[in-house]
Amino acid sequence: MAERIQANIARVIEGKPEVARSALVVLLAGGHVLIEDVPGVGKTMLSKALARSIDCTVRRIQFTPDLLPSDVTGVSVFNQDTRQFEFRPGGIFANVVVGDEINRASPKTQAAMLECMEEAQVTVDGTTYSLDSPFMVIATQNPIEMEGTYALPEAQRDRFMVRLSMGYPVETAEIAMLSARDGVSPLDELEPVTDAAEVRKLIEITDGVHVSPLVQQYAVALATATRRSPHLRLGASPRATLHLVRASKAWAAMQGREFVLPDDIRDLAPQVLPHRLLPTMEATMSGRRTREVVQQVLAQVPVPAGPARS
Repeated sequence: MAERIQANIARVIEGKPEVARSALVVLLAGGHVLIEDVPGVGKTMLSKALARSIDCTVRRIQFTPDLLPSDVTGVSVFNQDTRQFEFRPGGIFANVVVGDEINRASPKTQAAMLECMEEAQVTVDGTTYSLDSPFMVIATQNPIEMEGTYALPEAQRDRFMVRLSMGYPVETAEIAMLSARDGVSPLDELEPVTDAAEVRKLIEITDGVHVSPLVQQYAVALATATRRSPHLRLGASPRATLHLVRASKAWAAMQGREFVLPDDIRDLAPQVLPHRLLPTMEATMSGRRTREVVQQVLAQVPVPAGPARS
């Protein structure tokens, strides 16, 4: 199934197989993905391609400065006929929610996503409503230097399992794109290759992938090293460790393995950890990025050499 979805996305996003693969890891791990890059490189296109590849409910929320929290979560409306309040669901009520330019909304509206993303539920006027499974938020954002953007709160960034960057396409892929999209959007011809029920089964399979104590210790050691780094004022949270292990289980399942290798943890750490970390003022002034700090941590923490199946 993962191969079918990836091939479907490749029909729209050319020359970026690693980005599509990372998005699939997040889907099977039951997480959320944040796609950050400059405008026009295909962030929204990737989000829509993944959403349309699954035959399930899909909602798109265009985040704007005037978007209200109730537009996201829903609102209780008084019905004159029944003389009772009725709940009208917001845009978050779907299996796949595409949040376009999420950092153009105010911090108050962004905060409305916290409960949804962590607990797959919404609480409005004291009543809690569960969200359907699978539930995935695919959010895009422009760099914070862009005009009209707000920085995402640390608590919200920590709820995204992975942050991806599209990057500019290679020249051959861009030429092919010009030829293929002459007046026609490839999204119009994209058909679902799986459904929500099958995705739920694959998520259950992913949950059953074995993680040995040795691999768990390695994941915790990486997180602990970020907390002790002199270049960071905020290291990886326990949620980051959980996300790293869950993503590694999904990656192992996609490769047909029933257990996680230390190399899975090592390979996914540069995608799972950097966006949660906050550099010190000195590190910021010297131009040191959190991704570089993670690479330094990976070089310092020894990879366990014992058996991964035990």
